[in-house]
Amino acid sequence: MPPPLRVCCFESRRGPELAALLARENAQAFIAPSLREVGLESNTAVVELAQRLDRGELRGALLILLTGVGTRALFELAASVLPRERLAAALRELTVLVRGPKPVPVCKEWGVRIDLRAPEPNTWREVLHVLEEAREQLAGRRVIVQEYGASAPELTAALEARGALVETIAVYRWALPRDCEPLREAIRRTAAGEFDLLMFTSAQQVRNVLAVAAELGLEQAFRAAAGRLLIASIGPTTTEALREAGLPQPFEPSHPRMGQLVREACTFARQQAATGG
Repeated sequence: MPPPLRVCCFESRRGPELAALLARENAQAFIAPSLREVGLESNTAVVELAQRLDRGELRGALLILLTGVGTRALFELAASVLPRERLAAALRELTVLVRGPKPVPVCKEWGVRIDLRAPEPNTWREVLHVLEEAREQLAGRRVIVQEYGASAPELTAALEARGALVETIAVYRWALPRDCEPLREAIRRTAAGEFDLLMFTSAQQVRNVLAVAAELGLEQAFRAAAGRLLIASIGPTTTEALREAGLPQPFEPSHPRMGQLVREACTFARQQAATGG
């Protein structure tokens, strides 16, 4: 049996699951959480949104739900102001678009009808494509975008370019982990050449890793080491962040799912090692 692949993963919430998947592929995982979700406790934007929904002021608007966690947080915050049944009824007066599968079970649980679904790979481009396919009118229309820890400037700009009146609703934001030592250790070990594969599962991970590397005075060493390694990305949004950060073009799985990322990236890494690529 070949020696285990040495894989550094920057996933936080699903770190244990990722480590288990990697163990099945004969890979040793070092999990270095690189972010955490922080709720916005005093969220006046969501309170105002719930009140406007209840008054019928947003009837006919388009609501774009980008993440499952964010959708749940949005509904729960709104339900603290508006009874759940009235909230669900008000949301049925809107056109609801979900980006990818994760908001779907949340909408079903809350009785919210889904009108449009953006397909894989679930980037802002697919959101626009599904709107165009459905011939949804955007000019002069109120569009509410549930953000997901960081802003979605490309989507907002594209909607506004089509004449939409865009409002963004942030229900949580990204922050560094409370304990950054595992992340610092991962950066030091990457710079020292102790990994075969770096695995990123969100765009914000890329930004946080490079920010902490810079704080340690190791950004250039990290970048140099990353240039000699295989980098794996869960999908196009993360790949764009890696490209914008000036890191090497990563490997992407055939579908943006954790299991396929692990299986396909490990297979590819071993093929590259066998051919000297």
